[in-house]
Parts: sequence; C-alpha cells; structure tokens
Amino acid sequence: MKAFVIDRYGKKEPMRLGDVPEPVLRDDDVLIDIHAAGINLLDSKIKSGEFKLILPYRMPLVLGHDVAGIVTHVGSRVRHFKVGDEVYARPRDQRVGTFAQCIAVNENDVALKPNNLTMEEAASIPLVGLTAWQALIESAQLKKGQKVFIQAGSGGVGTFAIQLAKHVGATVATTTSTANIDLVKGLGADVVIDYKKDDFEKMLQNYDVVLHSQDATALKKSLRVLKSGGTLLSISGPPDPAFVKGIGAPWFVSLIVRLLSSGVRKEATHRGLRYAFLFMRANGQQLREITRLIEAGAIRPVMDRVFPFESTNEALAYVEKGRAKGKVVVKIK
Repeated sequence: MKAFVIDRYGKKEPMRLGDVPEPVLRDDDVLIDIHAAGINLLDSKIKSGEFKLILPYRMPLVLGHDVAGIVTHVGSRVRHFKVGDEVYARPRDQRVGTFAQCIAVNENDVALKPNNLTMEEAASIPLVGLTAWQALIESAQLKKGQKVFIQAGSGGVGTFAIQLAKHVGATVATTTSTANIDLVKGLGADVVIDYKKDDFEKMLQNYDVVLHSQDATALKKSLRVLKSGGTLLSISGPPDPAFVKGIGAPWFVSLIVRLLSSGVRKEATHRGLRYAFLFMRANGQQLREITRLIEAGAIRPVMDRVFPFESTNEALAYVEKGRAKGKVVVKIK
C-alpha cells in the first residue's frame, strides 16, 4: 500500500511517499480502508524527535493520528464492528500510521462515525476531541457554572474544547487573533481576548480551570489567573512525574522530567493549585460519547482546509505555521 514514511527523526526532511506492507491484523483489530486522515501538530513533533525520549518509535515510521474510513476486515475476537462499518479513531501510541491507504486499529480505540459528518469532517475529530474530553471532563471534571480559560481558541483543540465546555455549562474565556474573534464567539466563547492587543493575565481572575497549549510564559501567567483549588492542565508541557510514571519511562527520563517541571509544580503548590500534563490517549468509549454530542448538534467540526493525499507534506507544513482555523485534513479516497 501507499504511505508517507519517515526513516529518521528530523525537522526539515519531508516524509517520503512509498510502498509499505499492509498492516498485520491482530485478533482484536479492525482493518480500516482510510478515506481521510487528520493532520496534527503532534505528527510534526514526533517527526522532529521532540518526543523520542518519552515516546520512542522504530523506523521506518508512518505518521498520522486521526482516521475515518470503512472496515474491510475484522479479527477473530472483534465483537463490536463488522465489515462495511463507517468508523473513526485515534489509533493508540506505537500503532499510529493514518497517512496511508489502510491501518489496523484495536477495536477498543474505534467508534462508529457520526452519521451527520462526512469522512473528512469525521477525520478532524478524534485527537482534538479526545484531548478536550480527557482534559475538561475526565481530569478537570468541569462543572456547570465554573469558569474555564481555553488558550488558542481558534486552533484544533480550542475550537472543540470551547464547544464542549459550553455544553457542560461553563463560562469560557479564550485567546485568539483579531481575525478569528467572530469564529470563537460563534462557538460559544463568553470572554474573547485578542492576544495581539491584550494580556490575558490582566483580564482574567478567579478561574477554576486553565487548558494551556502555548509557551512557558503563558504557562506562568496561567497560574496567576486561577483561584485557589484551581486546575492547570497543559497539553504543551512540561511533562510531570505522574505522566512519566504512567508510561513506564526509564529512571533517567523520570529525572529529566522532574527537573523540567519542578518550577511550575512548586509554584502551583505554593498557590494551592493542581498542575498536570496531559498527553491524550486512544479511547473508543469516550469517542462514542463525543459521537452522541455531534449527532445531537452540541458540537460541530471546524475545518480549515482539505488537502489531497499526495499533498500530505504540504498539509503538515501548513499546520506547522500555526495559523489554521480548526483542523486540517487529507482526503485519501
């Protein structure tokens, strides 16, 4: 089958389009004929080697963390899917590879595609949807009446997280550029801060939850907008010891992470806050919950562009610029 492959870590070298063996189907896998795949900044970070200490991959590697397509084969132990099902998924770590014509995915990571979405729209959802769900619902346990600050509201995670938080009944603040103010307001944001003109630290106070996705400066400022007992969740780092313990990393990785995150953890403790790093994981059950919200009209996909499969490198370069409104997707069929 055709796939986009990297042979070594590196920022500048593009993925190569080549022939690779079709995936081996395990007993609890479904084989998905890929119709569309989402592009995520995570793909770029893995490609550059940014996560090789905490998430090492064997080369050659096919990247891609979002998939929508049709089931063509099922393993002998698969019980919830059949050939012909339209599905979507975020394959688990070490089994990614959606920049290809097909992929084998554990059935526990798969959900039926929302019936009101196209394949391209469905492929835009899994990674950002699960990130927002695991941050706001699972970790922060966001409740009606609470206040949440979601950074980068016009990005892939931001556009989904705003809608999810509003569905819960929270008051939502976000940052965006002047050009995207109407977009995030249309998604439900109550307080919109133009980051080119204003400093969110001076405009926000006594928030219950912050979903951080920016740089170290924004991380420090985020601590100061939370009230005592609040939660700071970061999807851009630094990783914390609990995360490293959860992935079973070697002792020297744990030591490095402990040092990197010591400053923010100490400051959070001093202020009576909780800091946690979130590296989202595959979860078919949570994806089914997301499907219900999408089919009910509570959440809609926000897409910037759809690229043809042969332009996957261009699509990744576009995402790396950081200006996409919502998600970028490649159409494979």
